Amino acid sequence: MNMISFINDILWTYILIALLLGCAVWFTVKTGFVQFRMIGEMVRLLGESAGKSEGRHISSFQAFAISIASRVGTGNLAGVATAIAVGGPGAIFWMWIIALLGSASAFVESTLAQLYKIKSKDSFIGGPAYYMRRGLKQPWMGALFAVLITITFGFAFNSVQSNTICAAFEHAFGFNHVIVGAIITLLTLLIIFGGVQRIAKVSSIIVPVMALGYILLALIIVAMNITQLPRVLELIVGHAFGWQQALGGGIGVALMQGIKRGLFSNEAGMGSAPNVAATAYTTHPVKQGLIQALGVFTDTLLICSCTAFIILCSGTPLDGSTNGVQLTQQALTNVIGSSGSIFVAVTLFFFAFSSILGNYYYGEANVRYLTRRREAIVLYRLLVGGMVMFGALSTLETAWNLADVTMGLMALCNLIAILFLGKYAFRLLHDYRNQKRAGIKEPVFSKTTFPDIENELECW
Repeated sequence: MNMISFINDILWTYILIALLLGCAVWFTVKTGFVQFRMIGEMVRLLGESAGKSEGRHISSFQAFAISIASRVGTGNLAGVATAIAVGGPGAIFWMWIIALLGSASAFVESTLAQLYKIKSKDSFIGGPAYYMRRGLKQPWMGALFAVLITITFGFAFNSVQSNTICAAFEHAFGFNHVIVGAIITLLTLLIIFGGVQRIAKVSSIIVPVMALGYILLALIIVAMNITQLPRVLELIVGHAFGWQQALGGGIGVALMQGIKRGLFSNEAGMGSAPNVAATAYTTHPVKQGLIQALGVFTDTLLICSCTAFIILCSGTPLDGSTNGVQLTQQALTNVIGSSGSIFVAVTLFFFAFSSILGNYYYGEANVRYLTRRREAIVLYRLLVGGMVMFGALSTLETAWNLADVTMGLMALCNLIAILFLGKYAFRLLHDYRNQKRAGIKEPVFSKTTFPDIENELECW
C-alpha cells in the first residue's frame, strides 16, 4: 500500500493538477465561457427532456439522472468531509473553482461522446473509448481507457461507496459491516442484472428526491445559523489564500485535496459521464453536452457546498480525530441532535447506492467495447458484486488510495484525448449557436456539415 500511496502522490502532485486546470481553462476560453453564457439553455433543455419518453432509447433526462447518480454519492458527504479534515476549509474553495472551470471539460467530453456514439441493440452506446478509436484512430488507447474505467468505477469506486455506507450505518445504528455489505451486494446484483433500462428508471426516481431532500436540509441548517454564514465564507476563502497557510504549505494541501475530492465528486474531464451521455437520444450533440455540464454545477456548487456549510456551521472540531462520513454525521448531530447521524446514514445509503448503479454502468459500457461475449458481462456483474462486498470489509484508507490512483490514470488518458478532439466540440457549439441565432428553437445536427469526418459518424 505504500507503493500505491507513492504513485498516488506523484500522479496528483506533478501531473494531473496541472493538466486538469490547464484543460479546464483552455476549454472555458475556446467555448466562449459556455458554462456561464448558456446556463439558461442548460436548464431549459433539462426541463424539456424531463417529461419525454424516447421509446426504447434513454432520454436526455434519464442520461442526466444516471450521471448524477454516479456523481452524487460518497464524494458529496464523505469526500467533502475528508477534503476539509485533511486540507482545511480552503479545500472547498478549490472544489468550487474546479467545478466552475471543469464544467467546460464536461461539456466537451460529453458532446464528443454524442458525436461518435454508435447504435446498440436497445440504446446508443459510446464514450471516451469510442471517440479514441473513431476520432483519434487509436484503438489501443480506447482499449486502455476501457480497462481503466472498468477497474476505477466498477471496482475501486464501488468499494469506496460500500465502505462509506457501512461506516455510516455502524456509526448510526451499530450495524455489522458484513451484514450491511451483504445486503448492499444483493440489492446491487438484483438491479444490475436488469440492464441499463432498469438502472435508468431507478436513478430517475431516486436522484431528484434524494438531492432535493438533502439541499432542503442544508438550507434549513444555514438558515438556523445565518449569522455564521459570513464567518464560514471568510474561513473558506481565508484558508485558500491565507499567509499562514502559505508559510505552512497549507495552500498546496488545500489545493490538492480540493481538486482530488472535487474530481471524485463531479467527475469533470475524467471520462465517466460521457459513457452515459452517449446513450441519450437527442437531435444535436451539444444538447447533451450542455445538460452534462449542468450536472457538474448540481453536484459541486449545490450538494458539496451543502455538506461544507453543515460541517463548518456545526462547530465540529477539525483536528483529524474524525474523518470521512463520520465527520458529516457528527456535524449534523451537533446541529439537530442524535437524529442527524441517522439522517446522514439513510441519505448516504441512497446517494452511494445510486452511485454504485451509475458506476456499474460505466464499466459495463466499456466491457462491451472490449468484447460482445455475454459471459464477460455476467462475469463483470459478479465481480462488481464482489468488490462491493470487499469495500464493506476493507479500511477507508485502502479504498480511497486505490480509487485515487485508478481515477488519476483514467483522467490522464481521457484529458489527452479530448485535448486533440476538442476542436470538433467547438465546431458543434458554433453550429448550434448559429442555428439558434437563425431562429431555430431546436437545432438539428447532420453529419454532412462535417464532411471531413462524415464517414466516422454512425448515428447522424
